[in-house]
Amino acid sequence: MAPAHELGTIRVNAEFRRDGTYAIDAIVDREHLPPGYDRGDPIDPRFGTVANLTPELRQRVGGLIAHAINGVEIAFEGKPVSPRVELVLHPAGAAETAVAGELTLRLTGEISGGAKAFTWKNGGAIGSYMLTLRTEGVETAERQWIEGPARSQPFVLSSTIVPMTRAQVVATYLKLGYTHILPKGTDHILFVLGIFLLSIRLKPILMQVTAFTIAHTITLALTIYGVVSLSPRIVEPLIALSIVYVAVENVVTPKLSPWRVALVFGFGLLHGMGFAGVLSQLGLPRREFLPALLCFNAGVELGQLSVIAAAFLLIGLPFRNKPWYRRRIVIPASLLVATIGLFWFVERVAG
Repeated sequence: MAPAHELGTIRVNAEFRRDGTYAIDAIVDREHLPPGYDRGDPIDPRFGTVANLTPELRQRVGGLIAHAINGVEIAFEGKPVSPRVELVLHPAGAAETAVAGELTLRLTGEISGGAKAFTWKNGGAIGSYMLTLRTEGVETAERQWIEGPARSQPFVLSSTIVPMTRAQVVATYLKLGYTHILPKGTDHILFVLGIFLLSIRLKPILMQVTAFTIAHTITLALTIYGVVSLSPRIVEPLIALSIVYVAVENVVTPKLSPWRVALVFGFGLLHGMGFAGVLSQLGLPRREFLPALLCFNAGVELGQLSVIAAAFLLIGLPFRNKPWYRRRIVIPASLLVATIGLFWFVERVAG
């Protein structure tokens, strides 16, 4: 802040919010504001705009703001960050924590990913002042008396409000995508097994899985971004029907048809909407939205490939060349898959 004879402060309030942001209010003593400021004029609700002040007075207040932020250091883990600065005026009848005619410099920004501690410094301050630090949702606050330009003691940040680092986002959403298939995604597992059972060769299986992946990637992204939307009450029964269809086709068709890949692609569009519903419930970090989305999808793909790999090693390699492979494995397994899918369809429609 500027020296006390130009710009004094009576208190500084810092709040750390659950959405991964911070807001710091540096409240300016009225005695150090330009003459004519405390007139009770109406306040323009737009940030950074002072209503009904003369151009000269507006310029002087703006100069105070520019001078004030020169000495401020906001740091997470000792690394300074650059805040956004807003001018806030408190009219008569404002909140009880504000005084009519006071000016507040509000500094806002995002908490550094993975940070454990916060420090504040006002390099131009003279005299002591109160720094109040609080975490959103926590009743108690920590208060420190700061002497002039001294740096505050580190304030330990709650893990509930600190955003993840990019590395943490990648690891977390890869795992979430993978576990959504293995072990939680029984409907998607059965669909992938239905794809696997009809062919004894790996290449056609991978072609179908690739088409399925491309399709659910498209609708997953479009649904998350709000471009398309379909109620889960429609999507979930249709996913169950897709399982039934693929399994029944395995029974009635002895070999892979040319249009099977296109059909699997169409079903993948449905499954992508199902993935989006799950991901919407889990939530996506605001600052790492795209990496989280891509990593979740990559985790889903790894889960699907794990299912294919396990089925190929346990069933395909040992038995695919046996003359009874279709009769003893493909047809009974497909009928079981179709039965389960039909049960889920009825259950989801009734529910």
